[in-house]
Amino acid sequence: MAIDRITDLAAFVRVSDARSFTIAAQQLGLSRSAVGKCVVRLEDSLGVRLLHRTTRSVTLTHEGEAFYARCVRVLADLEEIELDMASRTEQPRGRLRLDLPVSFGRLHVLPVLHRFMEMWPEVVVNVTFTDRYVDLIEEGIDVAIRIGGEEDSQLVGRTLARHRLVTCASPEYLASHDVPMTPADLGDHSCLAFTHGGRPTEWRFRSQVPADGAETAVNEQFVRVHGRFCTSNSESLRDAVLAGYGIGQLATFLIGADLRAGRLQPILEDHALDGPPIRVVYPTGRHLSPKVRHFIDLLAEIWRPEPPWDEAADVSRNSPTVP
Repeated sequence: MAIDRITDLAAFVRVSDARSFTIAAQQLGLSRSAVGKCVVRLEDSLGVRLLHRTTRSVTLTHEGEAFYARCVRVLADLEEIELDMASRTEQPRGRLRLDLPVSFGRLHVLPVLHRFMEMWPEVVVNVTFTDRYVDLIEEGIDVAIRIGGEEDSQLVGRTLARHRLVTCASPEYLASHDVPMTPADLGDHSCLAFTHGGRPTEWRFRSQVPADGAETAVNEQFVRVHGRFCTSNSESLRDAVLAGYGIGQLATFLIGADLRAGRLQPILEDHALDGPPIRVVYPTGRHLSPKVRHFIDLLAEIWRPEPPWDEAADVSRNSPTVP
């Protein structure tokens, strides 16, 4: 069909949606007669009747229903092309709504966001901090950073960094206690737990360790830990481990500098296993606005192939990076 029939397609879809030539004409800013001529031209061109018309109603014929579905897709594709082309030249502007994990967001996303706002002064940012997984669509969030979580068909996700976990303790604690050699030895220690949803999270380990460079299948081992202190705030958990309360399993994004300075010492390194990856998620849609696309691209640029907090940790340098 010739490109000059686009107006006819749009008129037909509006009439079909509104079940009225008069309402469709008002929506399109055309006369009722002009809209009627658009539909007649389509019917003449196709050689079929698309609409049943009476003085009281307008309904789709069987052929009209099939043609309507194709028209909707064609017009949507055209709109997507137009928006995509526009976004390539548009500068980010408007309000960007972000949802971030409390500690990770404050420590590592805010510095990137500061740089982003300097680059794009027409962007206004609203940030919420929470460790629960909010409904992005219901709460009107453009972008969220998540560590783990279930897959959601309504969201698009992109992995930005590994979530490296280190079991560790202060030198003072290890000097006065036997150093655990296996995850099973943790039962004899005070292990400080992070609570999520009111329950302590289990610690994850590699249950089979390769020997002499041989490849061995990696199996996850989950260990329930008990100790004198648990908290729902990861930064307070770090403080408790630094104070010598016991052993913790903490992310390198939180303790990278402490590991490098020797304030914390890693243990059970042969059993270390990464946590679920750090991802950016946003609602499924046919088009990403420039503000969202540029913000995600900036995160990826700064955090890959290796994020700055893992460089500070200075551990497992030869581990594979995020694919």
